[in-house]
Amino acid sequence: MPSLDALRRLITAHAPGAGLDGITLSAVAGPTAPMLSTSRPRLAVVAQGAKRAILHDRTYDYAAGQFLVVTIDAPITGYVTEAPFLGFGMELRPSVIASILLDADLPRSVGTPPGMAVSDADDDLLDAVVRLVRLAERPGDLRILGPMLEREVLWRLLTGAQGATVAQIGLADSNLTHVSRAIRWIRDHYAEALRVNDLARLSGMSVSSFHRHFRAITAMTPIQFQKRIRLQQARALLAASAGDVTSVGFVVGYDSPSQFSREYRRLFGAPPGQDAAHLRTTAPDAPLPIP
Repeated sequence: MPSLDALRRLITAHAPGAGLDGITLSAVAGPTAPMLSTSRPRLAVVAQGAKRAILHDRTYDYAAGQFLVVTIDAPITGYVTEAPFLGFGMELRPSVIASILLDADLPRSVGTPPGMAVSDADDDLLDAVVRLVRLAERPGDLRILGPMLEREVLWRLLTGAQGATVAQIGLADSNLTHVSRAIRWIRDHYAEALRVNDLARLSGMSVSSFHRHFRAITAMTPIQFQKRIRLQQARALLAASAGDVTSVGFVVGYDSPSQFSREYRRLFGAPPGQDAAHLRTTAPDAPLPIP
């Protein structure tokens, strides 16, 4: 595809940053270790190589000419499986998506799509992405054309194979938007006790409906989701300082040191003390591997 070739050249020239708001460009020389991070809603297009993303027990593989959409703030394990890897990423902003939906009066799905999806990128989407990235070479055009090209990329998504999924981000009354309120609460209050009844009320749903939609979107129960956020935060604290492991467990919300150690080891493959010793010898900007 000519657009894919052009995107490779642009990413090679301008990675890791193009000076474009909400845009990331990635160039990775070799396969990487799995890394757990919290993703925001975004589009990821692969220009070369391949990558894998894992949301709990769901695995998404995407390669050159394909794209991944993430519609929620979720703890995702990701890594490059085929290199050299070149990729484009763009934040999916609810306000911009909502504006397009209002202007275009597109059909609105009432379903509950999963929080991540993979599809082939057609020529129209790739062409829009290329012209957006090319603004890195034309800073004088950026202020005027940047918002227009962002809308074009979103339009291609909304009218493509994952349109119903992406549309949920911009709909105030979608199941995704309702569940996202609970997700934000968990992320902001991960160390606090979680009461499903309160989260269901925050989401404007019955408890049974909330459980069903939360799991459909995140692949996890609310408790499992909170646990991932807690353990991810604990690992970040252990990597940043030589703090006491038991204290870190308490900080992220664990009352039982043994439970903290057991669940930490299950996720990261080593008990917190051993893993912490390894993390302190790892370069600050290196990925934190997931065995």
